[in-house]
Amino acid sequence: MDSVLIIGAGGVGRVAAFKCAQHPEIFKHITFASRTKSKCDAIAADIKTKLNRGGINTAKIDADKVPELTALIKDVKPNLVINVALPYQDLTIMDACLETGTHYLDTANYEHPDTAKFCYAPQWAYHDRFEKAGILALLGSGFDPGQTNVYTAYLRKHYFKKMDTVDILDCNAGDHGYPFATNFNPEINIREVSAKGRYYENGQWIETEPLSVKKVFDFPEVGEKDMYLLYHEEMESLVKHFPEVKRMRFWMTFGQSYLTHLKVLENVGMTRIDPVEYEGHKIIPLQFLKKLLPDPASLGPRTKGKTNIGVWVTGLASDSANQPLNAHIYNVCVHEECFAEVGAQAVSYTTGVPAALGAKMILSEQWKGSGVFNMEQFDPDPFMNEIGAWGLPWVITFPDGNI
Repeated sequence: MDSVLIIGAGGVGRVAAFKCAQHPEIFKHITFASRTKSKCDAIAADIKTKLNRGGINTAKIDADKVPELTALIKDVKPNLVINVALPYQDLTIMDACLETGTHYLDTANYEHPDTAKFCYAPQWAYHDRFEKAGILALLGSGFDPGQTNVYTAYLRKHYFKKMDTVDILDCNAGDHGYPFATNFNPEINIREVSAKGRYYENGQWIETEPLSVKKVFDFPEVGEKDMYLLYHEEMESLVKHFPEVKRMRFWMTFGQSYLTHLKVLENVGMTRIDPVEYEGHKIIPLQFLKKLLPDPASLGPRTKGKTNIGVWVTGLASDSANQPLNAHIYNVCVHEECFAEVGAQAVSYTTGVPAALGAKMILSEQWKGSGVFNMEQFDPDPFMNEIGAWGLPWVITFPDGNI
């Protein structure tokens, strides 16, 4: 259990490859594959220069094609496939893992190219087949989803006898200097932000208009920021696995320049995901816009500042007789420090590091099973004991009040 195949050579793929390469005692054999092999070659060369570690094999792969994926997996013979490609490709990669009997890990739930929504159902439907094959699929092993799921499970295990509310708080206070750019894949980012918001309360989902619910929150080490209610996939699995929770929400910060540009782009139709006719050709406006925007992988040397991502839980303390408790667990990451270490900004770093550690949990069999699982279904302690040393230290505070 020492061989991995990493699929996807964007910013997150770069981080995952670097973090795996930093731990040769776990990841003895690394193959790095992408539609554009030259990207893998460049990252492998950077790893050799910075870490003095060679021997990372690279390959060209079209992750939309199951036969190509199956052939590559059979050739490489990895114990685990780390999928950091596009969410559109989750199911094809899972199909290839089933055909080859290989463990699977990703960082974001499957999305259909024609439908912008978060939903685990298509991947959860693979559970029986993965269970029968005796292999494990770990879904959402990024930060949010991912580390936020583990944070929630950790708080529940060690501090709460009952959780009443869970708020996931995602703040990127970095500045890249562009009037408008996205910190991860523009197509996925804009689909996510422009969708209607949703939160869970008293057993039902309540829908809100996009970016219509705003609060100001004072993020430790960052300061006060405007944050907006969105829907995000980890809520779907967390309310399933922690049914005691009465209310769950997800919040993300945005600057005014980003929101103004996004509104203009929406108003002129550039965020549409349905094809339109242009000079005899069918084009999808959002995909065209993606071509015009800066590549998120290029933002690393330009981005300054910090991220603060965490979970705020209220409920009853586990060590008392129905004593109310508030707990805030979070990580602060510095963009410049991430770039100095792995050549990527903090948004990519905070996703790629949990992917690499999640892979270690599987290869070391600290997390094991057959079927399809979300992060919170496993014991959080092994992950939490190591994630700080892997680059994402965490803090717990017990503040007064609520969000």
